[in-house]
Amino acid sequence: MKTHTPLSFARFWAIVIKEFVQMRRDRLTFGMIIGIPVVQLMLFGYAINGDPKHLPTAVLLADSSQQGRALLSALKNSDYFNFVREVHTEAEGEAALARGEVQFIVTIPVNFGRNLLRGEKPTVLVEADATDPSATGNAIASLRTLLNSALQHDLKGALAFLAGSDPPINLRVHARYNPEGISQYNIVPGLMGVVLTMTMVMITGLAITRERERGTMENLLSMPTRPLEVLLGKIIPYIFVGYIQVGLILVAARFLFHVPMTGSIPLLLLTSLVFIAANLAMGITFSTLAKNQLQAVQMTFFFFLPSLLLSGFMFPFRGMPEWAQVIGEVLPLTHFLRIIRGILLKGNGFEEVMLQLWQIMLFAVIVLAVGVKRYRKTLD
Repeated sequence: MKTHTPLSFARFWAIVIKEFVQMRRDRLTFGMIIGIPVVQLMLFGYAINGDPKHLPTAVLLADSSQQGRALLSALKNSDYFNFVREVHTEAEGEAALARGEVQFIVTIPVNFGRNLLRGEKPTVLVEADATDPSATGNAIASLRTLLNSALQHDLKGALAFLAGSDPPINLRVHARYNPEGISQYNIVPGLMGVVLTMTMVMITGLAITRERERGTMENLLSMPTRPLEVLLGKIIPYIFVGYIQVGLILVAARFLFHVPMTGSIPLLLLTSLVFIAANLAMGITFSTLAKNQLQAVQMTFFFFLPSLLLSGFMFPFRGMPEWAQVIGEVLPLTHFLRIIRGILLKGNGFEEVMLQLWQIMLFAVIVLAVGVKRYRKTLD
């Protein structure tokens, strides 16, 4: 009777060779094996920064005295504040803060220099967009020290009495939209965008590949339908699924986490429709590119990881280097986070969210066009 060895090196090595051959054929999976660690190294090593600096700041300069200019120079030299514009009215500054164009507004009051020289301790107002407390915390903490040291060179001689232990300037900080710095106010609304991105892209990413693996793709191709009709037909049902998720998160945000909802809920639902459509378009395009469901899931993860890290959900967006911000601006999640936080926390209206909304719409149109083109190729 012929005996079988428990382990044959030849058979073992044949299996190893077979797996390497299979890996070489599945180039997408092999690319993910190399690409995902590289992307994570680049993002965590270079793009992520928990101490954002050079934050865009506007100034309302009602007094152009030497002392006022010296104070602004000290703030600029701190590296935390980057003065990008000068506003002339409080309403103009309020609008810039609501649209997210600036992170801070510094107000130098009328007669600042005169009152300072008289020892009357003028008040400097600093308004901060505190929807993301981690983006402004370190900058706000540095303000007291900066203001106390900003005028040291000017307060000499006859003015030396002003440089005593008591600060010559009153600092008033208004942390707008989230004065208590509650992290749930920032995280919970952002979770709506994260959940929609993950689920919508993955669900539709499996749509066409599932048809192909189940053998029903031929029936679908034999129907007298156009590619756009097929893709839209697969997208529309999941819009209702997306709205169910939006409703659940809004209810939890209101009754469990007590997130303030100062803006229009109908406007939020309208903008959510555009965002859901953009993610569904991304998923359906992945579905036309992938050969099987595993590849569709891999593509989804490869899209979701940068969206999570570069959108401003986990880390301050303005703390990232410029190249990372450019990538983040392409992602629809970045703009949706600004929209939903702006509506819920700032009370933004359609005019304020339109700038972000049209960029999501443009992303959806381009991605859907790619999907339609790829679907046509499968008809050959």
